[in-house]
Amino acid sequence: MPVTPPNLFQHAMDNSNDEFASPSDLAILLNAIGSSGKFISSEINRAALRDFFGSAGVANVTGDDQQKLDVIGDNVVAEALLTTGLVCAMSSEENAGMIDCGDAAVTGEYVVVFDPVDGSSNIDVAAPIGTIFGIYRRLSEGFPAGQVDVLRPGNEMLAAGYVLYGSSTIFAYTSGDGVHFFTLDPTLGDYLLTNENVRSHGSSLVYSANEGNSPKWHDADQSWVAHVKSEGYTGRYIGALVADFHRNLMKGGIYAYPGDKGNPSGKLRLLFECAPLAFIAEQAGGAATNGTARIRDLEPDQLHHRTPMYIGNSKEVKLLGKFHGS
Repeated sequence: MPVTPPNLFQHAMDNSNDEFASPSDLAILLNAIGSSGKFISSEINRAALRDFFGSAGVANVTGDDQQKLDVIGDNVVAEALLTTGLVCAMSSEENAGMIDCGDAAVTGEYVVVFDPVDGSSNIDVAAPIGTIFGIYRRLSEGFPAGQVDVLRPGNEMLAAGYVLYGSSTIFAYTSGDGVHFFTLDPTLGDYLLTNENVRSHGSSLVYSANEGNSPKWHDADQSWVAHVKSEGYTGRYIGALVADFHRNLMKGGIYAYPGDKGNPSGKLRLLFECAPLAFIAEQAGGAATNGTARIRDLEPDQLHHRTPMYIGNSKEVKLLGKFHGS
């Protein structure tokens, strides 16, 4: 009989490290996020039936129109993490400030940052979306955790990952020892290991960018995209960061979201999107930059710090850097 592959909890138990307070902590945290992913996946599949399409009628702190599932996903992820008792501080893309962690703000050992529903505008058209997260060890001691525990560079993350909701639901994570994929088996209700130690695919002459914004891009980015097109590159753009990143990780290529003349810092959030995916990219042999500096070295100066990002195959990221003088 075929051997059932390890599930997410089992794998995480075996891939913890000394940076975690307890060998089981990583597994407990990932299991909480994974449980949230199961719920979100189910709600996405039934969104039309439950009238979860469309806007919630409000904008989030950075001015983006919140979708109904943005609000639901934010609450579900936060509540699942709170039940672990391990999280002293949380912040998400959908909240202006910190999320209240109650008594665990003093006793918890970990900080979690997350984007609960990345690419939520794709929900209405049944296109892929995702959840992104990063985990830090707390810095403060003896008093409730605060922004000092959250406003940190990605190179201090203990673990990071994403859940992709597409033709299947995939949970990807790294704890600094490679990137691992788990696929949700709906019959078992469990994530089972399907790819271990995933490596970034080689260059495949693919770029992913919202080229409709290119007239507003700076000269370096306009020159870069003109160059890759002249070299026969093909554009592939899904419109959800997790989905575009995952495709390029598996197939090869580079994802770009530049700043522009109206928004020099671009759109993407360093804490909730860029730093976690940069950790994954590097663990898979890829790279991530803002054009001149490594994403994981950037210091956020506020919870919703934005940055340009170019992420994917190392060779392609290096080529992009030449156009930015790095």
